[in-house]
Amino acid sequence: MGTIIMILLFGALFGLIIQYAHLNKYNVISGQAELIDNTVIKTILLTIGFGAILLSIIIALGFASFHVKPFVVGGVVLGGLIFGSGMAILGYCPGTLAISIGEGSLDAVIGVIGGFAGGLIYTLLLPYIGGFLGPNLGKISLFSALGSHPILYFISVFIIGAIIIYIAFAVNKKDSTSSNKWIIAGSLLAILNTIVFLTATTNRPIGASTSYPYVADVISHATNNSYFEKIQTPGNWEMIFLFGAMIAALIVALVKKEFKFKLIYSNWEAQKGNSKTKRIIWAFIGGFILIFGARMAGGCTSGHIISGGMQMAVSSFVFGIFMFIGLIITGRIFFKKAK
Repeated sequence: MGTIIMILLFGALFGLIIQYAHLNKYNVISGQAELIDNTVIKTILLTIGFGAILLSIIIALGFASFHVKPFVVGGVVLGGLIFGSGMAILGYCPGTLAISIGEGSLDAVIGVIGGFAGGLIYTLLLPYIGGFLGPNLGKISLFSALGSHPILYFISVFIIGAIIIYIAFAVNKKDSTSSNKWIIAGSLLAILNTIVFLTATTNRPIGASTSYPYVADVISHATNNSYFEKIQTPGNWEMIFLFGAMIAALIVALVKKEFKFKLIYSNWEAQKGNSKTKRIIWAFIGGFILIFGARMAGGCTSGHIISGGMQMAVSSFVFGIFMFIGLIITGRIFFKKAK
């Protein structure tokens, strides 16, 4: 029970941070796809840069360990492209879906349903598509590339982390907004993820997308397979984590009297019109694509890009690059002004 409460608390803190900086908002994420709002990318960069430095310190002190995702080339590259495409269409990430549901976003509910479908189909198709995901180059990171030399790694992370933070602020200079919420959110996310990494807490990174096939497989009784056995523990953890994030967002929305059931947001209406049917269909498709791509790659925005980036993992940086390519290309193609 104590572990569950801790996970719920971490999830609640995650939800509050994301909600505070509006990183869960459809307009913000779709705006990133159109390159008219860089809140998402600069927050991610700051979290990675600052988080990598913090994490290297606690690992050096023996308080945490690495949890690097393997670089499965096909899965990471193709999964990144597919994930980015789904993120652009849906306007949410696996983690932000739960937070937006807490605020009353109905398109996020549809996205979750689509995500469950994507997770289930991935479970069923994995035995047949597994060969296309490789080759598996192993758990490559800056630490392993430097021959596991702690001092050299420590110095390198400080330099690279500082460069990434500088890039985040450089991106911010091009934004028209003067809000500094992204700085607070990025810093707090780095601190929170570092705490979650601690051996004394949960000894794992923050993640979200594994919960979708986990829940879908349990509901559909598709549990008699090796993939479910693999994702059962992390999937359960992430389900509890996201539930905490959703409840925290709900409480804040109710207290601030901002809870409102809403299906279509202004950026979608400006680009695709106000048809509810169209939004429902595309939200489902986007959620399906989002989670299918995440499972191909073995992670998502929080579990792969941020958590992996903080560990200087090659697979996570490659995933982040191809996710962003998929996001921007889809944003260019998919979003056209409604006539």
